[in-house]
Amino acid sequence: MLVLWVAPLVLGVLMMLCWLAGGTLSAPANHARPASPAEDGVRAVTFSGLHGWWLAASRPAGDCALLMHGVRADRTAMLGRARWFQQHGYHALLFDFQAHGESPGEQITFGYRESANAHAAVDFMRNSGQCQRIVAVGQSLGGAAALLGSAPIKVEALVLESVYPAIEDAVADRLEIRLGRPGRWLAPLLYWQIPWRLGIPLDALHPENAIRQLRSPVLIMAGSADRHTHPDEARRLYANAPGPKWFREVAGAQHQDLYRYAPDAYAAQLQSFLGQTLPRP
Repeated sequence: MLVLWVAPLVLGVLMMLCWLAGGTLSAPANHARPASPAEDGVRAVTFSGLHGWWLAASRPAGDCALLMHGVRADRTAMLGRARWFQQHGYHALLFDFQAHGESPGEQITFGYRESANAHAAVDFMRNSGQCQRIVAVGQSLGGAAALLGSAPIKVEALVLESVYPAIEDAVADRLEIRLGRPGRWLAPLLYWQIPWRLGIPLDALHPENAIRQLRSPVLIMAGSADRHTHPDEARRLYANAPGPKWFREVAGAQHQDLYRYAPDAYAAQLQSFLGQTLPRP
């Protein structure tokens, strides 16, 4: 008899905790405006209600870089990459996604609403008159945003770092990190909330399907020790990409800033990719 009421009670508690966790994971990650970098060629910009920085190159080249940060981060996370591009003659745009940093928003949507931000950023760059060719770099959430929505963003080259293939995998991986193998069994209690809480069907959060529509050369990067997005999951993205495509596994890296982890190797891989896809005199 004890089991008859204890089991439903335990299940009810688990469901309540998962509901609270879902609210926490999708809650906005807004904070005060970060201080602008103290260097020449940097100016604050706003477009479509989003806030960002424009880093002008030293020469009026027609090549530009779009840098898109990961979940619960902001544009400062991409500043190192932006400076690298700036030093190599690219204008660079980095911005805060909706519900992140300085940009307003009610909920984080794991790339779904953020995809509209990515398209708005590309439009802003095209309309600036300074960007004939654009290379976009998306880290985690930023990479998902580059792919999801009605279609992937239209750029001349795309770099995806540590991007989940499907939201079900992303949730299960993170719960397993915290709770061990049983965490994967609880994953449906979290991701089944998404249609109810965010109004987004689960199949709209499958970058591995969205990437089939990509028409840009793509470099997919993943950490060999990443437990949030396992290397084999990143390879599913690679397998579905139409091509031209390249895959780079960063030895020893976890779900972290791959540029900071191995800056020289990252820069070398990026230069090789750009040299093949966006050759410059």
